[in-house]
Amino acid sequence: MAEKRDYYEVLGVSKDANEDELKKSFRSLARKFHPDKNPDDSEAEHLFKEVQEAYAVLSNPEQRRQYDMFGHDSPGGSPFGPGGFQGVNINLDDLFGGGIESIFSGIFGGGRSSRGRRGQDVLLRHSISLENVYDEAEIEISAKLSSACESCNGSGAQTPGDIQRCSTCDGQGRIMQQARVGPFVQQMVSDCPDCAGSGNIIRKRCSACRGSGSVKREQKLRITIPRGAEDGLRLRHRGKGEPIANGQHGDLYIHLDIEYHPWFERDGPDLIMALPLGFPEMMLGTQVELPHIDGKPLVIDVPAGAKPSETLLVRGRGMPHRRGRGRGDVTILLKLHVPEKFNKSMRSTLEEMRPSFGLPISDIEDAVRREAQDRRN
Repeated sequence: MAEKRDYYEVLGVSKDANEDELKKSFRSLARKFHPDKNPDDSEAEHLFKEVQEAYAVLSNPEQRRQYDMFGHDSPGGSPFGPGGFQGVNINLDDLFGGGIESIFSGIFGGGRSSRGRRGQDVLLRHSISLENVYDEAEIEISAKLSSACESCNGSGAQTPGDIQRCSTCDGQGRIMQQARVGPFVQQMVSDCPDCAGSGNIIRKRCSACRGSGSVKREQKLRITIPRGAEDGLRLRHRGKGEPIANGQHGDLYIHLDIEYHPWFERDGPDLIMALPLGFPEMMLGTQVELPHIDGKPLVIDVPAGAKPSETLLVRGRGMPHRRGRGRGDVTILLKLHVPEKFNKSMRSTLEEMRPSFGLPISDIEDAVRREAQDRRN
């Protein structure tokens, strides 16, 4: 197991750093390693928790004094209990909105978080075309989403009189527990087990939503596809996720899946395609027009004497750049189209062409040598 890093080193501050310096460093590093900005990155997730733990200890005067005296071998073990630090669910908005103290107050016996309870986030997947991405299209989607129950106004109770304040937590939704750890008294704050953090007890549940406070309904949403969006981009709609009584609604995330195009593949802002051509078109040259994502024909000029596997480049007709101006390019890979079947007329024509265009057996060795030399060069 890797040795635990020094908390001051984790935050990149000196041991005499003041509260403002700690807070500034925490904000910067937490934004940098936040899971929302680094999806599926286990290293970033580890660093994010490491930064949280360091700030949680150093921002608390008593815990900081203990850490300065004993380091990670503080008497009584971890201040976070037997399980150690498990991380705190921090929304990116908290990093800008001044909510850092409230995030960690529960760990060290502070009051209830200013954000309170929060509903679950919802993830939807939606397929769009390459043309939608190019056009920065505004589209409408339908989805079954949870919304506050109209019968109980989201309270979950049959009538307002069926809601009573939780006596265990006195309506606060949080309870404080104290435990002696060695010479210290440790305070832990957690959701009230009797009211699940809501602060209220429902005596008779709403029959329409069965006490959940929400029902699923078909809803229509209008979304704008960002110009140049990549496959897998997630669009966030605040407050459109799961509702929760006496709390903040979760968020809705729409995961964009870009459909396969009939002939284009995408590489960032660039488009790649294969263009099959017959032998006469390769030898004599030709011009090909194809429908394109921007609504204007894509004109491809194939020069005479073109060879299979050669590439042509049409500049500035690819996808828009995600950031900045301009568009990528279109790369065309030439391929020789060979008919699957030959009739007698075609075979006769090819035999007549063999002396002019064929490669004599005696020259194959030299041709192979030239091809190898070209690859090396």
